[in-house]
Amino acid sequence: MDMHPLEIRQRAVSLLRGGVKNADVARMLGIPVGTIGHWKHNDRAKRGECPGAHNSACPHCDDHPLDSPAYSYLLGQYLGDGHISHYVKHRVPSLSIACADAWPGIADETETAMRRVFPTNRVYRVRSVGCHYVKLTSKHLTCLFPQHGPGMKHNRKIALAPWQQEIVGTYPWEFIRGLIHSDGCRIINWTTRLVGGERKRYEYPRYFFTNKSDDIRKLYSDTLDAVGVEWSSLARGVDPFNISVARKASVALMDMHVGPKY
Repeated sequence: MDMHPLEIRQRAVSLLRGGVKNADVARMLGIPVGTIGHWKHNDRAKRGECPGAHNSACPHCDDHPLDSPAYSYLLGQYLGDGHISHYVKHRVPSLSIACADAWPGIADETETAMRRVFPTNRVYRVRSVGCHYVKLTSKHLTCLFPQHGPGMKHNRKIALAPWQQEIVGTYPWEFIRGLIHSDGCRIINWTTRLVGGERKRYEYPRYFFTNKSDDIRKLYSDTLDAVGVEWSSLARGVDPFNISVARKASVALMDMHVGPKY
């Protein structure tokens, strides 16, 4: 890859910095696309633009400014549909949050929250069956999400650190919204009643949150208590995996701050 003249490498890097795609640069210069990709990576690494490669301050460890409302929402999303992985080739952890294609607005909101919490990191999406993973790479992920650990979340203890609990206490609706957008829904239930000898159908909205982790469900229900939302626990078979909000006043509160998925 270093056999090419310096002026060719400089020409390629100049084109790449100008936004020309790797494949187009390869065709223009008659260079293998893998070589172009290698030159681009090296150039980005020298300029500190590779994911997780820069020495950005940690919003938790270094008292760097943290967008707390966005973090509260992102924390709810992480506890629901998020996971942190370690890729050897990057040597830094990667955060992925699965967002169903049926709700593109939630994917946009998740991406916005990631950018606000990690303003110097690149956020991108990876397509999968029926969903997109909204992702970023940062060496500070395990600082900001100490709930990370091996195995499934419902098989290990999930508890908020005091500084996280303070943020959730200050921005409870953002946390609730993140949890609902990941593992919750707003549905319309219906029933029939006999009125004046005639059976009439009545519809009413309710919210559900479903998660196998007892700890995560308790974080959700405790936060509902804090904002004055009444809830009940419903079993799926013998397991109480569902938390329901059905009372009219509580549903109205949820509609004001959360609303249907979109």
